[in-house]
Amino acid sequence: MFLTYIGYCLETIYLLIILLMVFQAIFNIRLRLFIWEAPEHAWLNHSPTVYRDPCLSFTILLPAKNEEDVYRETIQKVSDLNYPKELMQIVAICREDDPGTIAEAQAKIDELGNPNVQLLIYNDYPVSKPHGLNLGLQIARGDIVTIFDAEDEPHPDILNIINTTMLNEDVDVVQSGVQLMNHNTKWFCFLNVLEYFFWFKSSMHFFARIGMTPLGGNTVFVRRELMEQLGGWDESCLTEDADLGIRLSLAHARIRIIYDDEFVTREETPHTIRQFIKQRTRWNQGFIQILFKGEWLKLEKLSQRLLAFYVLILPEVQALFAILVPVAIIMFFFVKFPLWLAMFTFLPLYCFVLAVFIDLAGLHEFLKAHNRKWSWREAGILIMAFFPYQWILSISALRAVYRALRGHANWEKTAHIGQHRGKAAA
Repeated sequence: MFLTYIGYCLETIYLLIILLMVFQAIFNIRLRLFIWEAPEHAWLNHSPTVYRDPCLSFTILLPAKNEEDVYRETIQKVSDLNYPKELMQIVAICREDDPGTIAEAQAKIDELGNPNVQLLIYNDYPVSKPHGLNLGLQIARGDIVTIFDAEDEPHPDILNIINTTMLNEDVDVVQSGVQLMNHNTKWFCFLNVLEYFFWFKSSMHFFARIGMTPLGGNTVFVRRELMEQLGGWDESCLTEDADLGIRLSLAHARIRIIYDDEFVTREETPHTIRQFIKQRTRWNQGFIQILFKGEWLKLEKLSQRLLAFYVLILPEVQALFAILVPVAIIMFFFVKFPLWLAMFTFLPLYCFVLAVFIDLAGLHEFLKAHNRKWSWREAGILIMAFFPYQWILSISALRAVYRALRGHANWEKTAHIGQHRGKAAA
């Protein structure tokens, strides 16, 4: 009797785990395909084709830490944006203990000779990106505040697009597309690039429609007065962008999402698995911080709170799946399930196979959009990389949970080497 009861409990737990995995997989597929569900959805990503006269002024914040290899070129590219120089304030933000990056920034600023391009050096705490951004916000004078990361390559017309969109549609926030470009430099880069592709092109529109929008880290344009009312960025949060998005949603800000392949801000994937795990650990741990911070519970609608809970708890779900995989393998060999349950356990595999085909379609769309050639060899690498990539995500999630439990909240910097620029991008 006791063994029968134990067997029944194992079957029930296993069934619940399978249902959770299937739900997560199906919902993730829904997020990825949302923009293709209906013809009118595709129109959501369009950028204006006729620009209005420059009217809004912009403060562009460029936070950097140990970015000697890429920072000078980024400042140049931002300075070269097709917008009146008198309507652009560019603030390079560095900490005092980073002399290499400071030297690169100062050399480029001296070369430009533009009084609207300035260097902000700070030496106080905490040592984090949002703290630097808040210091930059204090001296911002533009109508709109935005961020570009130290390795970013914004499109030359991005400010014209934002100026036109904000004037035409009277919105408070515009999240424009960010896209990793070096899809084939390492085996894990294929799937990392496609994560960005689906997230900014499709998933964020679903979030915006529900009214709970975790913003991306850069190319977010917010009215300065609104940022000041919100008190800037949360300096203790490791994902200050997602936190800001939830607080903007609570403030009923009008948020517009744009992903136009031609006008995306180009970035690079982390250049090693270790760097990728550190980056994803920081993001996951930031979501855990926001989860326990609890502001998302103030969202008005149940659908908003449920969506926020799903997004924020995803690190724990991934960590749980990582732990349960060996458990499932042991149960497969040592526990005898009824035929119906044994067949049901294959559902997550079917979802994973479907996800692989969706990734292949996404790779085709990405290559076509950026005038790159399709390669069956690359398609094969993507297929072989799919499951190992999920393991890397799970390891990152476990590491985030471990760091959160240990109380480690230091900022782990992701190194950049400019893989998306020049010959490397080609």
